[in-house]
Parts: sequence; C-alpha cells; structure tokens
Amino acid sequence: MKLIYFHGFASSGASGTVQLLRKIFPSGEIIAPDIPVDPEEALPMLKELVVTEQPDVIVGTSMGGMYAQQMHGYLRVCVNPAFRMSTMSKTLHTGVHKWLNGRKDHEKEFRVTNDTLKHFNQMERTQFDGITPEDRELCYGLFGIRDTSVNPVNAYNTFTKYYAHAERFEGEHQLNDKVIHKVLLPLLKQLLGKKYDEAIQPPLPDYMKWQ
Repeated sequence: MKLIYFHGFASSGASGTVQLLRKIFPSGEIIAPDIPVDPEEALPMLKELVVTEQPDVIVGTSMGGMYAQQMHGYLRVCVNPAFRMSTMSKTLHTGVHKWLNGRKDHEKEFRVTNDTLKHFNQMERTQFDGITPEDRELCYGLFGIRDTSVNPVNAYNTFTKYYAHAERFEGEHQLNDKVIHKVLLPLLKQLLGKKYDEAIQPPLPDYMKWQ
C-alpha cells in the first residue's frame, strides 16, 4: 500500500500524524512531502508528485484536504478540508510564521505575503473545476462536528455539492490518535481491502523475502 499524506498549514511531512501512520502501516509506504506555503508553487508540485508516485490513496488534512480534493483521478480522503483558506484570518495572515514541525530544508520560519493570500483566493475559485462523474466516487470527506478552525457545516455542504461520500464524526479539527483509529482507519480498510491488511503486518525479515 502506498499512501501520500498532505499536511495542514504551517506543518510538515514530519508531523506526529505521519509518524503515527508509519507505525500503523509498517509494511506500507507513507510519502509525506513538505508543502510549500504559496499554492502557486504547492499545487503543481503536489500534482507532479502524485503522477510520479501513483499512490493507492491520498489523505489530506485541513489545508492538505483542500489540496487532496484537487488530485483528480486518484482515491483520496479529505479530513476537515479547509476550502476557504483565504478567509481564515486567524491562521493565514501576512507576516512571519513559525513552522510547527521540522522541515527538510531546516527552515524555522516562513513569510505570508499579500501575494500568498491572492494566490489562495485565486485557487479557491477554481478548486472544484474539472470533476468528472467517475471522480465523484473517488473522493471521501470526513468532517469533525466540533471543528472550530473550519466551519464543519459549511465545509460539509460545500463538499457534498460535488462528491457523494461524506461522513461527520465526533471530533475537532486535528487528526489525532483517536480520530485516526476510530474514523480514518475503518474507512481506509473499506477502501483498500487486502492492501490495507498487508500494510498493517510487520515487514518480513530479510531472510524470508524472495531473492
């Protein structure tokens, strides 16, 4: 099983969520890129990564869920997707921000500019373009009813305008251990079947692998 994980705003591919997924799926491959701040750079990079890696599933949370939705043609799960990042002024505002997790480039801070906000706004206007009838069946949404970062009612209603599979769950914005085990994993097992079962097994020792 190959899973690509898209993190949220100000996070990285080294987040606690990624570490937990790698523990849960010791025989799976978890790919978690550091997403650039500006969507003008981030969206093409993520699309290229997905085409190159051909994952079995993409999981995105918050901002990452917004990006995951746009990976048309691939099975994907959007957890508390932030479809209106440009309106989340408490989170996304101009100035210097600190990265919440370590990044591969070792940067500690990043800057959000007016151009960054403009690029988010521009992308948001076209993020649901190009959805095909086949694609409607490939995208799943999970929405925490106590989410205070993204309005869960608005996000759910927006998602269900375009996609058939949406589920509300008892939880907040963060994809924590409890939500992963009670909500995300059962859905992944349903979607991936045998590949899921194989990925949760401990890897074979080298001497037992076919040469």
